[in-house]
Amino acid sequence: MKKILFIQSGMGIDVHGQDITKAATRAVQNAIWSNSMPGIEKSLPDNRLENMKVTVRIAVPLDRDNLDISKIKETIPYGTVEVDVTDGGMATSSGIILEDTEDENDLMYIVNAAVEVGY
Repeated sequence: MKKILFIQSGMGIDVHGQDITKAATRAVQNAIWSNSMPGIEKSLPDNRLENMKVTVRIAVPLDRDNLDISKIKETIPYGTVEVDVTDGGMATSSGIILEDTEDENDLMYIVNAAVEVGY
């Protein structure tokens, strides 16, 4: 990315089911859902949303092999999206195993996200 215009951060949790993708997409949604960028088009080359680049950096505690990058990209409505995954976040006890949620154990996954917007 040549120039970063915004960085938004968020956190997502999957309390039951141990779904790292669900926690990661929630973190990205948390980062972007309460933001509006009304001047973004004027800040991009040729004033076009198609020229926007987005880098999603997510920190996951476990289960990286089951992380669905395409679902994370789908949470970003505009631009070209890259996803960078690093170790981080947290896996901690939810305090209970709920069989009807397909829990394999009592862990909940907490994922952190930073969403960089620029061109």
